Amino acid sequence: MNKAVVIFSGGQDSTTCLVQALTQFDEVHAITYDYGQRHRQEIEIAQQLAKKLGAKAHKVMDVTLLNELAVSSLTRDDIPVSHDLGENGLPNSFVPGRNILFLTLAGIYAYQVGAKTLITGVCETDFSGYPDCRDEFVKAMNSALSLGMDYQLDIKTPLMWLNKAETWAMADHYRALEMVRDETLTCYNGIVGSGCGDCPACDLRAKGLADYQDNADEVMASYKQKSL
Repeated sequence: MNKAVVIFSGGQDSTTCLVQALTQFDEVHAITYDYGQRHRQEIEIAQQLAKKLGAKAHKVMDVTLLNELAVSSLTRDDIPVSHDLGENGLPNSFVPGRNILFLTLAGIYAYQVGAKTLITGVCETDFSGYPDCRDEFVKAMNSALSLGMDYQLDIKTPLMWLNKAETWAMADHYRALEMVRDETLTCYNGIVGSGCGDCPACDLRAKGLADYQDNADEVMASYKQKSL
């Protein structure tokens, strides 16, 4: 049986990846992390969507130890999410080590359920400035996990080279645009759908949707070309 594990936050990107995975694999498992994030409403949204979409299983893991170690606007309610970069050149919403931990635990889970594919919605083309969303990082983690577990695991990143407009086109291609638009939670302030309209995540999401709606045919063609 062809199995996959999707790292699933209940946001636009991971939901789009889950929708696609469900058309490509016989069995899809979703894994969500509770790290004490400020927008922890996403956990409930992920549970609802995983059930609605028909994931074989949905595991929610308590990794609040990350919250103790990583100081970020996403792990501290008293640090407002900023639109500006810090002195280190990174957004203050960057959670150091987050994707290292997420990919490691998801890799272990994949090993246990016999899944050879691990899917994550990270993106280098239109990302938020996070170093752990880069293709180079994912490839390094893929190699480390496969070597460390002596298990041939393939980490797939369907959104890696898509911009946000093309990610909306992907959702539309799988007839899930309205669901992704209305039922996912991308907002750092925990508001479903279009969100607060003020945080960087909402800005990126809204701009991508507007770009897609204004140039649907062109963007869809670009998405399909990149997905060949």
